Amino acid sequence: MEGVFFNGNNGYIEGIVRGYRSALLTSAIYSNLTQCDTLEDLKLQLSATDYGNFLANVPGSLSTSIIAEKATQKLIDEFRYIRAQAVQPLSKFMDFITYAYMIDNVALLITGTLHERDTHELLERCHPLGWFESLPALCVATNVEELYNTVLIDTPLAPYFKDCLSAADLDDLNIEIIRNTLYRAYLEDFYAFCKNLSPPSNEIMAALLEFEADRRVINISLNSFGTEISRDERLQLSPKFGKLYSSGTEALASADDIEQVRITVESVGAYKGFFDTSNNKSLEDHFYLREMELCRNAFTQQFTYSAIWAWVKAKEQEIRNITWIAECIAQNQKERIQNYISVF
Repeated sequence: MEGVFFNGNNGYIEGIVRGYRSALLTSAIYSNLTQCDTLEDLKLQLSATDYGNFLANVPGSLSTSIIAEKATQKLIDEFRYIRAQAVQPLSKFMDFITYAYMIDNVALLITGTLHERDTHELLERCHPLGWFESLPALCVATNVEELYNTVLIDTPLAPYFKDCLSAADLDDLNIEIIRNTLYRAYLEDFYAFCKNLSPPSNEIMAALLEFEADRRVINISLNSFGTEISRDERLQLSPKFGKLYSSGTEALASADDIEQVRITVESVGAYKGFFDTSNNKSLEDHFYLREMELCRNAFTQQFTYSAIWAWVKAKEQEIRNITWIAECIAQNQKERIQNYISVF
């Protein structure tokens, strides 16, 4: 019965997303891509997939950055199409997905302005899914309070800024602290929203967001080594949920070296082997592998919003894979071309 009600508002969108999922590149296609000798060969191989003629109108010679930009634009167009069809609460769910890009854009613009980068160049580098009208005005902010009162107060990020207003003047360390504080508040808010969704959306999204929270806690701990960030500040930046919460989060906040982090992380069964580099996989690679495993599992369920999250994450990984392969071809580094994370 629940599926009948779900399909009334969301069945069309879920069908479209599952069609997008079916169009993701397979291992066989990746194998063909790695055999290419030039970017033109890569373009030809991709034209036989769902990407079609997405590079047809590119003037001049191809570059890796153009391929990545055009592939990202395809993802954005598809996301915006299904967002335009959505009604509550799915529309709010999809808005939550865009808030992460907004936070990254805010941090990018403030950091770039601090280092006197060209404003136009910074705006071009902002992710389109995280765009909002007052974003260009961030370039004139000189402190956190001004940033909030003149720019961010009318954006969806405003509620997440309440814990940042006590921050000192803008500098590299404080900007990174602001970014992580915003992410913590955002993830906790998104998690609370998803817990109120109907099954199985609430259960699957809980698992996906718990992994996202744990990944941030691990990175905060590792990136804090050699900085002035205290144990209490690390705890303040860490989301208050996840498989590592709370004993693991507290242990990571107190960790002084990577071995302590490894012991704490690998006490969770799902994260065992994350620090194993014997197979030439970095910690970041292990994160991506685990994320893709969770996304594949999300697609095994019907009548769930989690398929949209899983598709976005899988598509982003696909774009990273294509970019990596293109970069290896462009730089003639064929011996490293197999170091991608296959999605399906």
